[in-house]
Amino acid sequence: MSKLDEVVDVALTDEERFLLDRGLVEWGGPARCTEAMAVAIGFDSVADLLATGYRIADDLTKGKPLTRRDWTRALLATEVVFASDVLGSGHDWEATTGLDDASTIPLLRNVQIRLADVILRPSK
Repeated sequence: MSKLDEVVDVALTDEERFLLDRGLVEWGGPARCTEAMAVAIGFDSVADLLATGYRIADDLTKGKPLTRRDWTRALLATEVVFASDVLGSGHDWEATTGLDDASTIPLLRNVQIRLADVILRPSK
């Protein structure tokens, strides 16, 4: 088994899990993903981003552990969809998620810190 396919439980708050859930689900809403961006985020295609992204979002909502690959994809998808007005939700983020920039940025930073060990330093 690849280290990317190892299942890891990360202690995130409900708010942090909600943030990642919204970051994945937004790709099916106001965001406009390209095939190249979907692949850069770690999916096979836009169709895969939508299908697999919804599965990951569902697992996040249920508090399930994810694979290292899925934690990485959830974080990257959220970072891009939140920040980008060209491909992501950008200025529509608050209207579609209910999270304003002032609450999203610290939440995102906390998630980045908590996931750094999972993503960047997998166990040997």
